[in-house]
Amino acid sequence: MALQDKKNKNEKYLVDKKKSIFASFGHALDGIKASFTTEYHMIIHGYVAVCVIIAGALFQISYIEWLICLILIGMVIALELVNTAIEAVTNMITTDNNFYAKTAKDVSAGAVLVMSIISALIGLIIFLPKFFELF
Repeated sequence: MALQDKKNKNEKYLVDKKKSIFASFGHALDGIKASFTTEYHMIIHGYVAVCVIIAGALFQISYIEWLICLILIGMVIALELVNTAIEAVTNMITTDNNFYAKTAKDVSAGAVLVMSIISALIGLIIFLPKFFELF
């Protein structure tokens, strides 16, 4: 097989240099929007994130505490996006009761759960003392 033939065969895997960076951002925003409109848990994460931001403003948390809260919010939402992608691809590949498909979905959901629990515990460490100072 000639080099030119190999290049044409693999061309679909190459980066499309004509695609604008704005189109890439648009696709990413479409993915985030799709997740927030179709995934119940993403909506819950969004509400919790808003509550944390409001609580942070009300309790006037420190700069470091803001950084920690924002990193944790970003990590939970990003992990939920990855979980949604894994579920979508798994559903696309098979609709059968498949051990490996179930494992992939369960493990990715478990990762989100672990990060959410850790984030909640850190949130309690940050906010509970400030809440008790009110009394």
